[in-house]
Amino acid sequence: MLSALERQGLIQRDRDGAFHPGPVITRYARSGQGESALATELRPILQHLALESGETVNLAIAGAQYVDLIDQIDGRYLLGARNWVGTPVPYHASALGKIFMAFGVTEIPVGRLEKRTPLTITSHESLSAELAQVRTRGFATIVDELEEGLTAIALPLFDGAHRVIAAISVSGPTSRLSGGTVNEIVEMMIKAIGQPGEAGAA
Repeated sequence: MLSALERQGLIQRDRDGAFHPGPVITRYARSGQGESALATELRPILQHLALESGETVNLAIAGAQYVDLIDQIDGRYLLGARNWVGTPVPYHASALGKIFMAFGVTEIPVGRLEKRTPLTITSHESLSAELAQVRTRGFATIVDELEEGLTAIALPLFDGAHRVIAAISVSGPTSRLSGGTVNEIVEMMIKAIGQPGEAGAA
């Protein structure tokens, strides 16, 4: 499947064998096309991740006030399936939102941070510390922060100039996505999307 994505120009390998965003994604970033074009181009990556992980995969861009989820591929499980496209998702309580804040696409919200669950980060200081960790790791997670029982992992999608143009997440029930499973999914996403840590450090 990764070879197929490479042939389609969605990802490309460097001399060390690491995957990075391909020319199709770079062309999109430079063209100024709308979100529907981005969703169409990236759907094969979303489908690949949903098939490999078995979980729900989402594509998002940064909206004015909320994370804007523009495409979703459902996993094979009934438990955890929900259509998030069009749902207003707060930046501070979502893995996708943490990506956009950590990599400078949008600022940390001013004022009160809504407490969605008992584990939602509502302190600006704590959120800033969390975002610093996201930049270091190259990926973001939430565990029961947006909804109780929901875990999500998100990675940034960079263009050729190392600017974040979108983010992709894998999400599912916390009961399934815990411990080593999260690490396995991060590795799946890195192979499918590219090396977020290297791009983020640029």
